[in-house]
Amino acid sequence: MARSLIVNSRITIPATELAATFVRSSGPGGQNVNKVNSKVVLRWNISDSTALPPEVKSRFLQQFSSRISQSGDILISSDKYRNQARNLSDCCEKLRQLLQIALVSPRKRKNTRPTKASVERRLRSKREKSSRKQARQFKAGEE
Repeated sequence: MARSLIVNSRITIPATELAATFVRSSGPGGQNVNKVNSKVVLRWNISDSTALPPEVKSRFLQQFSSRISQSGDILISSDKYRNQARNLSDCCEKLRQLLQIALVSPRKRKNTRPTKASVERRLRSKREKSSRKQARQFKAGEE
């Protein structure tokens, strides 16, 4: 690949880490589909990559584990267009979108206290269940 992939102002994936393969596209298309390698398969080894910060890399590996191969490669393909260059830019855009998702760090949950009404409801239901079970108990002297 000739160009680096710019994800944002801080993260750029060097072109040396990306490998593009061109194969014949599937489906109908007449003579053109049998002659031209217009489908693009973009391969990026994320486990060996130094372009991502460690926390972003771990988040990416966790979120997209189903798309990552045993060797740590992520494969992105595109045969949307009849043009090799447009399919290559489409693959790059798909990878950029996946990285944008991984860049967003999850929010920490803020602990909240239960409302007074919900505490009262819980305690009332506990008393009702307790009295129901007490009523089922066999008491000495009763027969």
